[in-house]
Amino acid sequence: QVQLVESGGGLVQAGGSLRLSCAASGRTFSGYAMGWFRQAPGKEREFVGGISASGRYTSYTNSVKGRFTISTDNAKNTVYLQMNSLKPEDTAVYYCAAKITYYSSTVPSDGMNYWGKGTLVTVSS
Repeated sequence: QVQLVESGGGLVQAGGSLRLSCAASGRTFSGYAMGWFRQAPGKEREFVGGISASGRYTSYTNSVKGRFTISTDNAKNTVYLQMNSLKPEDTAVYYCAAKITYYSSTVPSDGMNYWGKGTLVTVSS
């Protein structure tokens, strides 16, 4: 069992930056691939980006490529989502999630095993 807790959300102006953190507890963090997802008001939850269990591979949805970066700190059992050049359309509740993957190189975009409760990011224009 893995527990995930997001933090770092808040209100920021368009063009600004935020760094979200996701602290994991319960089991060895390094054995899981991690993903960030978001859900905007009135919309379905969508994949934002992910990182493989090895930490060597990442993947991002097209709308955030070049602006968002995922990284991990295994010593702290934490995964980060650095968000730069934020836009109003990035406003959403952001969730981190963990998945047990067969290959350490797999970057998951669905079928996650564990979810956090989310943190709200609001980008004002």
